[in-house]
This record gives sequence, structure tokens and C-alpha cells, in this order.
Amino acid sequence: MTHAIIETGGKQYRVKEGDEIFIEKLDVDANDKVTFDKVLAIFDAEGAPQIGEPYLNGAKVSANVVKNGKSKKIIVFKMRPKKGYRRKQGHRQPYTKVLIEKIVV
Repeated sequence: MTHAIIETGGKQYRVKEGDEIFIEKLDVDANDKVTFDKVLAIFDAEGAPQIGEPYLNGAKVSANVVKNGKSKKIIVFKMRPKKGYRRKQGHRQPYTKVLIEKIVV
């Protein structure tokens, strides 16, 4: 099975064909095609790994956008003891869910 390490949204993900991953929100609609060309490394089952410096030339990972959404709410609570300062704020991080279709070397 071929694995690849891609970079998107300032983060790195290890993916293989058929994986569904949650990444930082992209400006695309559902059922659109996305191509990740910042491929850091590719690991084949039979061959030696290919490592980029920093990226591999000509390597691409194509994916299909499943949906855009928001993650569960987290609470951001700030407090100063003995001062009467309290701030409660919620945050929902937007994401894009993609299905990895093909890894091209």
C-alpha cells in the first residue's frame, strides 16, 4: 500500500488511497476535486521511500471533497482570581473533509 505525506493548512498528514481526513477549511464546495502538490514523501510497499527536499517534483495527491463543516464547540474561559474578571467564549473550528482518491508519483 502506498502512503504519502502531504502538507496543507500548515499541517502534515500521512494519507493513503481511500482515507477520509479532516483538514483546515479550503475554499471549495462539496463534490469538488482537489489536488495537493505539496508532497513531502512517498512510501511504497516494495521500493525505497522517496523523500523531497522539501517537496517531491511531479508528485500529486488527488482528493474529492466530501463536505465542509464545523467541529464540536470548545469553551475558552479566562479568569483572574480575586479580581472579578471572567470571560467565557465558545469556538467552532471550520474544516473540510476530503476523500483521498489517488497518489501519483
